[in-house]
Amino acid sequence: MSLDNYSDAALVLVGHGSTQNASSAGPIFQHAAALRGRRLFADVVEGFWQQEPRIVQALSKLSQRRVFIVPLFISEGYFCEKVIPSALGFSLEESTHSRVRTAGAQQLFYCRPVGSHESMTQVLLARASEVITKFPFPRAPKTKDVTLFIAGHGTEKDPQSRQAVDKQVALIRKLQLYADVQPIFMEEEPRIGTCYQTAQTKNIVVVPFFISDGLHVQEDIPVLLGEPERIVKQRLERGQATWRNPTEKQGKLVWLASSVGTEPGLAEVILERVTEAAQWSSGN
Repeated sequence: MSLDNYSDAALVLVGHGSTQNASSAGPIFQHAAALRGRRLFADVVEGFWQQEPRIVQALSKLSQRRVFIVPLFISEGYFCEKVIPSALGFSLEESTHSRVRTAGAQQLFYCRPVGSHESMTQVLLARASEVITKFPFPRAPKTKDVTLFIAGHGTEKDPQSRQAVDKQVALIRKLQLYADVQPIFMEEEPRIGTCYQTAQTKNIVVVPFFISDGLHVQEDIPVLLGEPERIVKQRLERGQATWRNPTEKQGKLVWLASSVGTEPGLAEVILERVTEAAQWSSGN
């Protein structure tokens, strides 16, 4: 990937944030620090919707000529494409020019979310490979003996929510690396708990397609996979991993990976989104 000169530009990484779970913001701070260290931009800052520093205030402090706003969200859903851009003065339409606006001497670019970028395929594969390599038992299974599940939140209220998951499932299937690749969701069909019936292999790897290792990944998914809620809460309180890799359930060996948000390769996806947005102008 060739990068333009961004020495006149600021990069703003946007997350949902949470006042309930500190780990929710972790990936934003992680990637902001990594990109800050590469000195590609005049400034790199973090901004959140539900915690400090708030995105609107973070933007107001920037004076660079160009400002690239990259949402660290998985899907082009309600918050990412409606709530946050509206608060920042964007009225998004199908055309890319609606993602560029002028504010005084500044040009603001509201990039597409990282989760819908095709490069996320490599991030998901890295997560799946990592968990098996890190926890081989009794030895690491070959990928052809593994069913890979991409776990998303999902919601019947917004069909956009599952599209990023379905897209990645289709892309990874084409690579023919795994015995099978399937989507599973917390709040719509097929549900996470159905993975045991769906998998034709003894080995299952579940990769949460979430930005942070927040309560969905640390608590909800392990419980939906069949771990007793009491045990999960005890492990959480003790600062332990809430899922032991691999765990045997219903005759299957199950590995649960970390969320994609903390994968170092996500920094490259962020830069891809900036490079893409830099080609836009308010006239196209």
